[in-house]
Amino acid sequence: MSVIICPGIHESSLTQSFVQDLLEVVYNNSDHPRSVNILEFPVNNLFALSGFHLWQFLRENLVDELESPVVFVSFSAGVVGAIAAANFWQIIGGNVKAFIAIDGWMVPMIGNFPIYRMSHDYFTHWSSCLLGSGDNNFYAQPTVEHLEIWRSPSTVEGYWVNSSSENTLTSLTAAEFIKNII
Repeated sequence: MSVIICPGIHESSLTQSFVQDLLEVVYNNSDHPRSVNILEFPVNNLFALSGFHLWQFLRENLVDELESPVVFVSFSAGVVGAIAAANFWQIIGGNVKAFIAIDGWMVPMIGNFPIYRMSHDYFTHWSSCLLGSGDNNFYAQPTVEHLEIWRSPSTVEGYWVNSSSENTLTSLTAAEFIKNII
């Protein structure tokens, strides 16, 4: 399985921190860590918005692995390009296991695969879900700064919202939410 990291428009050190933080949660807190191939889309400013450039990156790096599951983890402006690339990937026969949009505020979520929204506060969660989301989403509580949910997901507390179970809330960190999806 591959996890595709799709950053927004920000310092690359934030993405490095995100990946390191996520790896610690996935591997250190698991009885049976799975083999996960993490690919970080090398964003250069506005390329975060380009689904075509991300799709080319996927074709170059996963061309022989169309049937292998792929999880997209995207942030902020990177959600725009990532949702388009995920749909392109599926059209050519790729296996999109999940799509995670972190603070992709007001980005429409359309796809024939599981979609999860994560937000740094309740307002962003509520207002973004109006443009599409899955049954399972996350919002930070207490509210954190926009970049904090990307920089340090293991320190961001919040709620897993399961709308298919009568809006059941489960308390956990953002990193734990991602781990459960992966």
